Amino acid sequence: MYSHIPSNPSIAQNDFTLQKDGELDLKVLLFNYLQYWPVILLFILGGFSSAFLFNRYSTNIYKVESSILVKDEEPTLGMDLFESSGLGMLQGKSNIENEIGILKSFSLAEAAISGMDLNVQYFIEDFFSTSQIYGSLPVMVSVDWNKLQLVGGRFRLEVIDRDSFELTVQNDDFMIHNPADSYYKVKREQPALLEREKYSFGEEIAGDGFSFVVNQISALPGDVLLFNFVDTPTLALRYREELSVSPLNKEASILSLSLETPVRRLGEEYINKLMEMYLAKELKEKNKASENTVKFINGQLSGISDSLRFSENRLQEYRTKNKIFNLSEEGSVIFQRIQELEVERGLTEIKLNYYEVLRDYLNTNQTGDMVAPAVMGVTDPLLNSLVQAYSELQADQNTLSSNFTDKSPAVRENSTKIQNIKKQLQENVNSAVINTQNLIKDLDDQVRMLDIDVNSLPETERNLLGIQRQFSINENIYVYLLEKKAEAEITKASNMPKNNVLDFAKAGQLPVAPKKSLNLLIGMILGFIIPIGFITVKDFLNTKIDDPKELEKDIKVPLIGMIGRSVSEDKIPVLNNPRSSVTESFRSMRADMSYLSPVRNNLAILLTSSISGEGKTFVSINLASVYALMGKRTLLIGLDLRKPKIAEDFGLENDKGMSTCLSSDIPWQEVVKPTGHKDMDVILSGPIPPNPAELLLQGKFAQIIKEVKQVYDVVIFDCPPVGLVSETKELFPYADISFFVFRQGYSMKANSQILNNLVEKGGVSKIYAILNDVHIDKGYGYGYGYGYGYGYGNNSYGYHEEVQLPWWKRALRRK
Repeated sequence: MYSHIPSNPSIAQNDFTLQKDGELDLKVLLFNYLQYWPVILLFILGGFSSAFLFNRYSTNIYKVESSILVKDEEPTLGMDLFESSGLGMLQGKSNIENEIGILKSFSLAEAAISGMDLNVQYFIEDFFSTSQIYGSLPVMVSVDWNKLQLVGGRFRLEVIDRDSFELTVQNDDFMIHNPADSYYKVKREQPALLEREKYSFGEEIAGDGFSFVVNQISALPGDVLLFNFVDTPTLALRYREELSVSPLNKEASILSLSLETPVRRLGEEYINKLMEMYLAKELKEKNKASENTVKFINGQLSGISDSLRFSENRLQEYRTKNKIFNLSEEGSVIFQRIQELEVERGLTEIKLNYYEVLRDYLNTNQTGDMVAPAVMGVTDPLLNSLVQAYSELQADQNTLSSNFTDKSPAVRENSTKIQNIKKQLQENVNSAVINTQNLIKDLDDQVRMLDIDVNSLPETERNLLGIQRQFSINENIYVYLLEKKAEAEITKASNMPKNNVLDFAKAGQLPVAPKKSLNLLIGMILGFIIPIGFITVKDFLNTKIDDPKELEKDIKVPLIGMIGRSVSEDKIPVLNNPRSSVTESFRSMRADMSYLSPVRNNLAILLTSSISGEGKTFVSINLASVYALMGKRTLLIGLDLRKPKIAEDFGLENDKGMSTCLSSDIPWQEVVKPTGHKDMDVILSGPIPPNPAELLLQGKFAQIIKEVKQVYDVVIFDCPPVGLVSETKELFPYADISFFVFRQGYSMKANSQILNNLVEKGGVSKIYAILNDVHIDKGYGYGYGYGYGYGYGNNSYGYHEEVQLPWWKRALRRK
C-alpha cells in the first residue's frame, strides 16, 4: 500500500510515499506493455507467419540486365566553325540523354513487341497463385490482329484428349481492340461469349468481336492452361514503363538496360530484341542518306540516259550516211577543248540542280533526309557541315517528339537549334545557287568563243563535231552519275551502327523480389507495432482510472491508501481471512489513521465515492472490522438509504435501521444489530424511505450521532455516492476523517473532479482518497493480490518478511 501524506509538519512522512514525478515513467510504460505479452507475441508470430506465406506463394521477380556502348561521334569540319562563331549548337559527343530517350521510346518498344509473339499470354495455376509461362508451350493460340479482338479478360482451357479441349471464361472483363485505332477500346457488355464449351484443336473459335485458333503442340489430357490477349500498344506502354535505362557512370558512355520480370527468358528475349531494333533503327537512319542519294541520282539518270541514247543513235546514223568516222587534227583539238567545257558545264548543272532541290527542301519545311553535298561533288566544308548538322538535329527532333510534348524544354531547345541551322543553310544555298549560275554563264561564254573556230571547219566535219560533242557530254555525265550511284550503294552496304552491344541480356539467378529476409523482418516489426499501437491508442482513449500515480496528480488531496483485489468471494476478508494481503492493507490504513487525525477516542470516519460499484461499502465494512480486531468498540452505520448493501454482506435482515429511527420515535439503541464478531455492531440503513435526503437532514440525526460517539470508540459512516445524491455533502461535518473511494479499472478519470470540487468549492476538509481493487500493476511494484505474499508463523514476531516477486515475473503475470 502507498500513501501520500500532505505537507503538514504535524504529519510524519510515511515510508510508502509515491516516488517523484518522472522517476518511473519508463518503467511504467514498460510494464504497461509487458502485461499484454501473450498478445504481442501472438501478433509477432502472426506477422512472421504472414511474411513467410507471402514469400512462399508470391511470384519471384528477376532482374534482367544488359549494356550498350554508345560511341562518340567524330567531330566534323564545320563544328569548329560553329563553335568559333558562338552558336554552340553542335556537339562532337553523342548525347547520352537522347540515346536513353530512343531506348525508352514507345516506337522502339512497339517494334520489339511486334517482332516477338507476346500478344497471347499463357498462365498456369498453382494452389495459391498464378504464374506466367513462356517458351515451351503445350498449345499455341493464333490470333489475327487485323480484326477486332478481345483483350483484358482471361480464358481457361482444359485438355480433354489429343483432339479436343474445354474452353471457359475465367474473367469476363473484356475490352474490344480495334486495329484501326489501337488506343480506342470498347467494353464488351454481352453476357454470352462462347457458344459452347467443347472445341477441337485447329478449329476457329469466333464470335462477336473476336476470332482465334487453338493449336495442339504437346498438351496432355487433364492439362489446364489460362490465356489472355494483349494488344501491341498496351504491351509497348507496359514494357516501356518497366524498362530502366541509365548510364553506367558519369564518365563512361555505356548505358545499362534492366527489366524486372517474373519470366526470366521473356525478359532476356525482350531486351535482346529491343537492342536489335535499336541498332537496326540506327542503321536505317544511316542508310537513309545513301538511299536518298541513289534516288536523286536515279532521277538524274533517267533524263541523261534518254539523251545519251538519242545522241548515240544520231551519231551512228550520221557517220554511216556521210561515211566519216574521225575528225581532222584541227577538229580534234577544237572538239577536245569544247568537250572539257561542256562536261564541266554539265557537272555544274547537276550541282545547280542539287542546290535548287536543297533550297526547295528548306523552303517547304520537309522532314526527310537530305542528300549529302559531298556525294554530288560539292566540296564546300561549311555547307557539308551544315547539312550534316541539320540532318542530325532533325533526327533528334523526331526522337524527342515521340517521347515529349512540343512545349517541353528539350523539344523547344532543339527546335531553336534547327531554326538557326536552317537560316544559315538557306543563306549558304542561295549564295551557292548564284555562284553556280555565274559559273555556268562563264562556261557558256567560253563555248561560244570556240564555236567561232568550229565554223571554219568543213560543213560535214562541223556537223559531226556537233553531234559527237552532244554524245560525249551525255556519256561523261552518265558515267559520272553511275560512279556516284555505285559509291552511294557501296556506302550503304558498308554502313554499320556506331553503337554496339557490350553484354546481351542476362537474368540473375536469385530473385530481386520478394525480398524474403526483409519481408520477414517487416512482418515481425508490424506484428510488434500493431499491438503496441493498439495498446497505446486504447490507453490514450481509456477513461478509467488505472494508474495510481496519475490519480495522485489529478486530485487535490492525498492518496492515502490502496486496497488490493481480494482473491476470494468473501466480503469481509479482514474477519474471515486475517492473513490475506487485503487484510494487511486495511491494517496499514488503520496505522496511518493516527497521522491523519489528532482524535484518538470516539473517532468518526466517513466513506463515500462518486458512483455505485466502486467498493465503498466493502471498504467501510473491512475498515470497521480492522478496528474491531484491535479491541475498539466499533459501530458501522449504513447511511445509504437508497441502495443498502450492508445487511446482505453480514447476512442480516434489513427490517429496521437508521431510516426507522429517523422516521419514528424508536431509539437508536433498538436498531443496533450485532454482527457476530466481538466489538463490532452495525446499524443498517433500514427500509428504503420515500424521502431519504430529508430524513438525514433532521436534527434528530445529529443527536443520534452525538450519542453514538459517546458509546463507541470508532464510528464508520457508509454514505451514499456523493456524485449521485446530495445528502452526503451534509454528512461531512459529522466525521473526523472522510475518505473518497476510487476503484481501479472502474472509476472514471473525470470523477476525480468531483473530489476536487468538494475540497475547493464545498469546503470539505480532512478528506483523503483511497484506491480500491488494485490489480493492474503499472510498474510501481505494489501488486496487491498477486505481487506480494503475507503470512504468519515462521518467526518470533508472528509475521514473515514481505517478499516481492521479480519484475519480470510481475510483468508476465496477467491482470
